[in-house]
Amino acid sequence: MFDAETRAAAAAAAARNGWETAALLAVIEIESGGKVFAIVDGRQEPLIRFEGHYFDKRVPAAKRPAARAAGLADPKAGAVKNPASQAARWTMLNRAIEIDANAALESVSWGVGQVMGSHWDWLGYASVTAMVNTARSGAAGQIELMERYIDKAGLSKAVSRRDWPAFARGYNGPDYKRHGYDTKLASAYRRHAGQVSGVLRLGARGDAVKELQTLLAGAGHALTADGDFGPKTAAAVRAFQRAAGLTVDGIAGPATLSALRNQA
Repeated sequence: MFDAETRAAAAAAAARNGWETAALLAVIEIESGGKVFAIVDGRQEPLIRFEGHYFDKRVPAAKRPAARAAGLADPKAGAVKNPASQAARWTMLNRAIEIDANAALESVSWGVGQVMGSHWDWLGYASVTAMVNTARSGAAGQIELMERYIDKAGLSKAVSRRDWPAFARGYNGPDYKRHGYDTKLASAYRRHAGQVSGVLRLGARGDAVKELQTLLAGAGHALTADGDFGPKTAAAVRAFQRAAGLTVDGIAGPATLSALRNQA
């Protein structure tokens, strides 16, 4: 899901704040949908969303009629629709920049943390342009925006405690339960905890799980290597552990993985 650059940037940010890397990766996954970049005009760019009601408020009054006439500003939230593709969204943003650059950049949510450009001063950037340049600099820059927002919003302890309802309420608003943000975060954390620590358990997904399933199948257990550590995989791990004289817990830690690889 995430490349090595993104994982390294997440690990560095987590270390600075005393968070588990898996916890921060879970937040990044749910807020970004698992996607860090879009290719726009041949360049990697952060994912954006243009908010026309923000632009309507932030554009100078003298320019507001032009912004509305262009279909880029409206006092009602959601009235200005975002195109489906990121390339089209960047085109929309560039049209808004032609009307007023600062107001346009402030009216966009940026990158993996969906951080509004209007927060630039609150987050300690010298200007909205400085904040946007940080977001556009790479995965580490995008994560920096999210890291600063978490700190300023008083949500660092919620990440440390993995208190997903508290984090979801603070980051996504009081309606978070309707969208299941807290349960999505908890599920993503369990998955990343297995991947980051080198311990695979129920809920983990990815190539490491496929390798585990392939090894278990080679040891005689009827499994499909689909990369999803579900109940059948956990049952196969327990059966292998029992036969190998290992602790039977259904978790594929270093001892279980070593035994499987030695048997292959």
